[in-house]
Amino acid sequence: MSQNHFTLSFPLKSPADAKALADQLPPLMPQLFAAADTIGTIHYSRFTLLSEKTLLFLGDFDGEFGQLMANFAAQAEPVFDAIFQHVVSPPPTPVAANAEAFVKWTGAHLLHALNLYTAYPDVTAREIKALASAADVHDASEQRPFLVILPIKSAIAFAEVKLLLLARGKGTTKDLDKVGTPHFAQFMPLEDNQIGFFTVYDGTFETYIADFTKNIGQVFDLLFKFTKNAPPTPCRKHLQEFIDFAAGANRTPIGFYSAYPGLTVQDIHALIADSKSQAGSQRFAMAT
Repeated sequence: MSQNHFTLSFPLKSPADAKALADQLPPLMPQLFAAADTIGTIHYSRFTLLSEKTLLFLGDFDGEFGQLMANFAAQAEPVFDAIFQHVVSPPPTPVAANAEAFVKWTGAHLLHALNLYTAYPDVTAREIKALASAADVHDASEQRPFLVILPIKSAIAFAEVKLLLLARGKGTTKDLDKVGTPHFAQFMPLEDNQIGFFTVYDGTFETYIADFTKNIGQVFDLLFKFTKNAPPTPCRKHLQEFIDFAAGANRTPIGFYSAYPGLTVQDIHALIADSKSQAGSQRFAMAT
């Protein structure tokens, strides 16, 4: 089963609706988390307000987008019914009784990433949870979402940035592998000539940014040539300025869900390696 990512864009009616959702969504998150646990194919998800006119819903998951949205309609109806009260041209509600329309609407409001990264592309959320349970691995670290928005200087610069990121796909994957703490990451083109960099990572923010500048700082050095009010470059020589910029550009998540909280990238890699080793030993024993 392949891993995928979604970023849904909800167009809001007014700034007052954005403010209302900022108040209404947090109490609904336990219902969303319970739904995600029931669905079982979601690795991570979170909402964030991109602006007074747009709510984003991001997630990393296994399988097909349409099936996931149908599952959300069935399992998380109160959450989406509440959101659609504030959305321009929403689908009919309740979403559970109008699942087909909900799936169609979300498909039409799905944003498409320029780059997608996953630290463990060959395992599902269920498999990771099962491996951790079998090995009796307990939550020992903290996973954090990182939702940085880069305002690009112009429409022409925005087009250039998109081409640069598309051309650099495999190189970005190698760089993020070297960092060793991001679980998933995406570069996402957004409204008003903005680029979103969305990740889930392990450890502290300062350590993550320091490791980040060593291994993928050159990508941001390039992006900052096209970014409004960018920090000085190269990033590795101006670490504190980069930390301050990233902290200021980081959007607050609403309802960060993790299927396996506390497991680091390295924990998951170790669980996968142990599982493969045990499977190999069993095959060898059967052969002899």
